[in-house]
This record gives sequence, C-alpha cells and structure tokens, in this order.
Amino acid sequence: MFAKIYQPNPSAMTSGRAKTHFWVLEFVTKSPSIIDPLTGNTRSVDPRSQVELKFDTQEDAISYAKANNIPHRVIDKRETKRIRRSYADNFSYDRKLPWTH
Repeated sequence: MFAKIYQPNPSAMTSGRAKTHFWVLEFVTKSPSIIDPLTGNTRSVDPRSQVELKFDTQEDAISYAKANNIPHRVIDKRETKRIRRSYADNFSYDRKLPWTH
C-alpha cells in the first residue's frame, strides 16, 4: 500500500484557482483497472483506488501517513506562470490570427 501526496491542478476548463489549495493523499494501485465489455465502465480489484483523503496542509497529510505507517511520496507542485493580458488584446491589429466573425 503506497500513497502519493500532491496538490491538485486546477481544471483546464477554468482559469480560477479555487479548490486547489488543499493537499490530497491518494493510494497508488498495483492492479490495472478492468473495463466492462458490455457497459464500458471501469472497475478495480483494489478498493483503495477510490480513496482520496484531503488535507489543509502538506504537513497534515505527511503526519497522517506516518501515523498510519503508510509509505508515501510527496509530489511538489510546479507553479505555472500566468500571462496577464487585457481584453483589448483580443482585438489588436498585431494579432497572429485576425479577429473576425
């Protein structure tokens, strides 16, 4: 039973950073998931693959793993560089692709 501790990335569909300030302890499964041929649903033999524990800080997640004798690995999050642009940049003349309707 091995666990990884990480901070989740925001969804690609949103630009906000809400609900990404927590840390997740997730168990790594050794068995691959099985795809049901009739419905296409996936299932796993290991029930721990569905367990995802959320913590406020990285230290809380590490102390939980140590208290329960869970071997773990911490995955550091790389900060993404945000490019600030104004709305007017969408209509500038020096765009790579012209703006049309």
